[in-house]
Amino acid sequence: MAGGAREVLTLQLGHFAGFVGAHWWNQQDAALGRATDGKESPRELCPDVLYRTGRTLHGQETYTPRLILMDLKGSLNSLKEEGGLYKDKELEAAIAWQGKLTTHKEEAYPKNPNLQDLLSAEGVLSSDGVWRAKSIQNGKEDSIRVWSDFLRVHLHPRSICVIQKYNHDGETGRLEAFGQGESILKEPRYLEELEDRLHFYVEECDYLQGFQILCDLHDGFSGVGAKTAELLQDEYSGRGVITWGLLPGPYSLGEPQKNIYRLLNTAFGLVHLTAYSSFTCPLSLGGNLGLRPKPPVSFPYLQYDATLPFHCSAILATALDTVTAPYRLHSSPVSMAHLADLLSFSGRKVVTAEAIIPFPLVPGQSLPDILMQVGGATPWTPLSACGDPTGTLCFAQSVVLRGIDSACHTSKLTPGTPLPSALHACASGEEVLAQYLQQQRPSVLSSSHLLLTPCRVAPPYPHLFSSFSQKGVALDSPPKGTAVQSIPVFGALRSSSSLHQTLGGLAEELTRLDLRRWASFMDTGMEQDDMEELLQELHSLACCYQEGDSLSN
Repeated sequence: MAGGAREVLTLQLGHFAGFVGAHWWNQQDAALGRATDGKESPRELCPDVLYRTGRTLHGQETYTPRLILMDLKGSLNSLKEEGGLYKDKELEAAIAWQGKLTTHKEEAYPKNPNLQDLLSAEGVLSSDGVWRAKSIQNGKEDSIRVWSDFLRVHLHPRSICVIQKYNHDGETGRLEAFGQGESILKEPRYLEELEDRLHFYVEECDYLQGFQILCDLHDGFSGVGAKTAELLQDEYSGRGVITWGLLPGPYSLGEPQKNIYRLLNTAFGLVHLTAYSSFTCPLSLGGNLGLRPKPPVSFPYLQYDATLPFHCSAILATALDTVTAPYRLHSSPVSMAHLADLLSFSGRKVVTAEAIIPFPLVPGQSLPDILMQVGGATPWTPLSACGDPTGTLCFAQSVVLRGIDSACHTSKLTPGTPLPSALHACASGEEVLAQYLQQQRPSVLSSSHLLLTPCRVAPPYPHLFSSFSQKGVALDSPPKGTAVQSIPVFGALRSSSSLHQTLGGLAEELTRLDLRRWASFMDTGMEQDDMEELLQELHSLACCYQEGDSLSN
């Protein structure tokens, strides 16, 4: 791979973060495969930003994610903690040691059949040129329990760190509270292991632009994430640290302790992650961050089951793959630090995400035609559980539209034809997108990117599309059995006044909470002073997003 990348180190902390990360790396791997087989040639995104080259003890070259992930005991299933690149342990040992060897083999965990069944959905290319998907047996997606069930990518032996003192399954030994998570990285064993892995990856980088953290917010991993972000700020000052706080789908009112812990962990996590990050973005398909559950968000062109982490994480990974594109570009990349400066000025270090998945292309229409039709009613779906953004102010935004063929970028009207809109007069797709954003939000500081590269959604990505062709183009009657391989996506990160109500609402809910009933949470390392400081920080953050603080509209 070409050099000169501005490297990013990814940290995945928690089990739902593992789900999102598995889809994310599968999508990177699918895009990488298309780039190397010559079938796609835009080469806009630089894989070296996320991947590292290496070599096994046998001399075989490797290309693996620059990744550190932490999860609990029992979360890996058939995936080995050291990964799958170094399978022939006896041969490797023989390379390093020429003496007599005694080999002891432990019975392997039985392989989960889900991945093979999901991959069978790739199907075959039929004689009429249409990709026909093989059917997946009913219930296979329901039976996916852990993220390693569908991870296709080989990981480096230094990627996976298992926290042995807590269990992934069962009623006891769970990592439930923020304070528990903080205490993990106060133990020399885990702190030194994390620092060792960080040094391994960082020292081989030529130009490290920063770190992206995918962190569960709803459980004790919010505390792990906070201590990790603090460590990164202390040891790698000046590098970007962008945190994606992840929350799984809907929850039940019938589990009061779990819901209270969810609220407390989310609040503590947001405040502490924000303090040590360039910016933090919560990501969830839930309706809100508070105690009262709302229906999960809907997408006009997707059919998904919000109770399945496999579905929810796929959608969030697709959005993440799009909104992070600016700092992963080959040419004219926007650094993590610059993106943070754009979005998080004036103390607004929490941002929201929105997306149109997939972006509805119509055969024969140009980008100006489509944008003019949607106008101000663009079907954005909020992805940060901060309520409906309609009618709220936007202070700054970073927008990415990807997967639009260059032939559709500008108007194809016959010369002399009256122009339906100013967008039809633009000379390039980039100008069309910038003009559209200016029309929608005239006073907002905007950064926009238009990419040819679509988002890959090949299996084991779930089957969520019902009316789109193989390349994500909208069809009235798609061929039966057509498997969507890639889609156009419109994604945005925004600093929005909706966060004033969201963060303030969290503080109000915590104020009404009788902590004497939830002493078990405080017993995990939190004190009353910590709660009072949390409320102050939430109020301060909320005040940064008051509408009177901006002239935007």
